[in-house]
Amino acid sequence: MRLYPQIPHRFASRLLADLLVVTAIVLLAFVGLTVRATVNRLVVVPQGVRETGGAVQSGFHDAADAVGHVPIIGSDLSDAFQSAGEGSGGRVEELGQEGVDRTHRLADLLGLLVFGLPAVALLAWYLPPRLALVRRLTLASQVLDDRTSPERRRLIAMRAAFALPFETLLRHTADPVGDLAAERYDGLIAAVLDDSGLRR
Repeated sequence: MRLYPQIPHRFASRLLADLLVVTAIVLLAFVGLTVRATVNRLVVVPQGVRETGGAVQSGFHDAADAVGHVPIIGSDLSDAFQSAGEGSGGRVEELGQEGVDRTHRLADLLGLLVFGLPAVALLAWYLPPRLALVRRLTLASQVLDDRTSPERRRLIAMRAAFALPFETLLRHTADPVGDLAAERYDGLIAAVLDDSGLRR
């Protein structure tokens, strides 16, 4: 598998593009984590509610303990205070805990969305042509690998002369068809290698 072209300027530009995409993914992850941490800080409000509910419940519990020793009506008063504490403070504490849990879930969701949606869009835009380039480079290196046999050189030169655009051919030879007819294959092979991103 060939990941990068062998031609220096194409190698540098492809490597730079890959590094930019990786940097963008890392930055998106950082932004997502920052959003998650910021939303998690909002948990102080439901935590305050939870702690208030716990304090109310604890106050009623202390009052129930204090009146539990009163003769005749002590146990009834104690039960009433316990019930009032659970009904008021206990419910407030539960609501506060639900708020804490929901805030954490919202923080996770928002962090994931801020990172995930742009990252998926970026990779969906970048990866298909990048994978196609890897496939083309790999196939070209396999097909054009052995250039030593005369017959293979002739076939590669024919492929260049008949398939490549004229502007690509003319960068390597002044007369592509004449070179093919005269069996001067070096310029044509150089053109096909250059077009494929492989080193001459």
